[in-house]
Amino acid sequence: MNPNKELWEKGDFTRIAATMRESGEALVQRIGVTPGMKVLDLGCGDGTTALPEAKLGAEVLGVDISSNLVAAGNRRAKEQGLTNLKFQEGDASNLEQLPDKTFDLVVSIFGAMFAPRPFDVAKEMVRVTRSGGRIVMGNWIPGDPTLVAQILKISSDYTPPPPEGFVSPMTWGVEKNVVERFTAAGIAADKISFVRDTFLFNYPGVSSASVDEFRNYYGPTMNAFAAAEKSGRAAELQKELEQLFESKNESADKTKTSIPATFLRVTVAV
Repeated sequence: MNPNKELWEKGDFTRIAATMRESGEALVQRIGVTPGMKVLDLGCGDGTTALPEAKLGAEVLGVDISSNLVAAGNRRAKEQGLTNLKFQEGDASNLEQLPDKTFDLVVSIFGAMFAPRPFDVAKEMVRVTRSGGRIVMGNWIPGDPTLVAQILKISSDYTPPPPEGFVSPMTWGVEKNVVERFTAAGIAADKISFVRDTFLFNYPGVSSASVDEFRNYYGPTMNAFAAAEKSGRAAELQKELEQLFESKNESADKTKTSIPATFLRVTVAV
């Protein structure tokens, strides 16, 4: 099995996505989705941004490598009566099932950044976007002090080194890398812009319980705990993540969890 597919079919990312719904809706309101627009939501999960895009009247296709998330997205769309939204399996580094110049807007929020072969990812996103359209990516930033970058940094201390040739998904959070990848796909550098943006993870429980959600349902954290258990360090990893979540929790009511996470929002004019 494709290791990326195996990673995201592990656990149940819908549990994590549930904490991101409000921020997904707010982001979609900011990126200029309009009725009738043809939107590709790439690495879409179960529709954190795809459902809000469809609710604004866009014709939305969600593509994800994970079959369980595609199924969950199609269930959510059906439950909400969104006939202008469908989900299907696909790999962000090879969108062979999608024709050239199809979409007015390609969106990938914390999705395509995890696909292998980043230059192919950029090339494919550009290929399927019509002239005059846009690409919007949300990418976690390496070394950033906020939540997700720190989860991934801490987890990496407990896992074996990646295979030779592995390109970290966090490299998508570095502006010069983004420019290099999209200019190689034929985009002029002055057509690529960046802003820092924020997602909130809102969980209706204490921060330590939120850690347990990541431990039990988020593929990268699950892998880190599996490796930590083999080396007898699982309790150490648990403690380190609990301290992180507690220190970042901005909820006034500490029986609940609200943690901001900064990301790099990339806009590419095609």
